[in-house]
Amino acid sequence: MSMGYSGTTEADRERTRAERLTEGLTVGVASVLAFVLLAGLATVFGTTAWHLVTDTGTTASSRLSTPMILLAPVALPVVLACTVFRSGRRKGMKQLTAMVPAALTLLGASVVLFAALCPVIRYAD
Repeated sequence: MSMGYSGTTEADRERTRAERLTEGLTVGVASVLAFVLLAGLATVFGTTAWHLVTDTGTTASSRLSTPMILLAPVALPVVLACTVFRSGRRKGMKQLTAMVPAALTLLGASVVLFAALCPVIRYAD
């Protein structure tokens, strides 16, 4: 183990590489899972909004407000993740390090939203 010019050992560089790999994998997997959950919810809510808007007997105001009300919860996890990411960057974290809590927040909020709205989707008739 020789010390380089920067004063770090090879073990420190390997540990840093492993940490970066772990952080990258965490961000990637959490982002893909959150995207799948949010895409499913957006599809269901978009279809429901389309049916409500094109249904006969709906008023003009409900045709405008229904899609906004149904699709707004889908945007909520993204807004929360952006807030967590900005908070991490303000604290001086590197970009990848700040992305890990943001990606986990995105995944957690997506799971909570999906779990909360599954009974609504199942029992709505």
